[in-house]
Amino acid sequence: MTSEQFLNLENIVFTVTMVVYLAAMVLYFLFFALKNEKPGKIADKLMVVAFVLHTIALVTRGLGAGRLPLTNQYEFATSFAWGICLCYLIFLWKYKFRALGAFVTPVIFLIIGYAAMQSREVKELMPALRSNWLAIHVSSAIISYGAFGVSFAVSLMFLIREKLKNNSFWETHIPQKEKLDLISYRAVSLGFLFLTFVIISGAIWAERAWGSYWSWDPKETWSLITWIIYAIYLHLRISKGWKGKSAAIFAAVGFICVIFTYIGVNTLIPGIHSYA
Repeated sequence: MTSEQFLNLENIVFTVTMVVYLAAMVLYFLFFALKNEKPGKIADKLMVVAFVLHTIALVTRGLGAGRLPLTNQYEFATSFAWGICLCYLIFLWKYKFRALGAFVTPVIFLIIGYAAMQSREVKELMPALRSNWLAIHVSSAIISYGAFGVSFAVSLMFLIREKLKNNSFWETHIPQKEKLDLISYRAVSLGFLFLTFVIISGAIWAERAWGSYWSWDPKETWSLITWIIYAIYLHLRISKGWKGKSAAIFAAVGFICVIFTYIGVNTLIPGIHSYA
């Protein structure tokens, strides 16, 4: 297949992936609203299908572009959504509570929808991006952001858990607040680990590309702010035993900062990272 054929295939698969995510989101909402397990079970299967299709879309994009699909707004946004789906499926497999899907799928759909609005034009890479550090730096960011996305969804669940009347359905499908708090903490810990590696690898890459480890570029600054927010969360959690509603709100605010670091900074504050 030619590059153009791969890119055309990617466009088709990407569109189908969006439709499958949308269908899964609607079914999770029905599962949650109607307290009916059948739509939730179907949604779980659709999320696996969406993840496989999403992976195929990324692979075909890479083959069509002749490089890793991680270098512009469209490519990173769709990879960001892929990372959240991956982390969600891991946590779904580990903790077995599909109600989380009703909170994760809207985030995925919004991000992949944002990707759909970006230019899909394949351009030649600027010299600074022609580095092996690209794969290490950006793939770490995808896993980090994906984990933070899951922590955001779990935190929202925590905040509404106390408003739900106890019944057998909620007790079966939504863990108690203590467990939700623990799951959010583990997701934040995973995201923080990878975010730390993102900042370190980015600094090394920047030194090799531009001769400086740190230049206070807007995205560098906001990445550091995000890191500090989550570092405070983990410090209070470990040293002070901080849990509960305040911790959930703090984790949710952290993800809002993640979104601003990616979308807000690129849109509102020009810098050397404006290409991605």
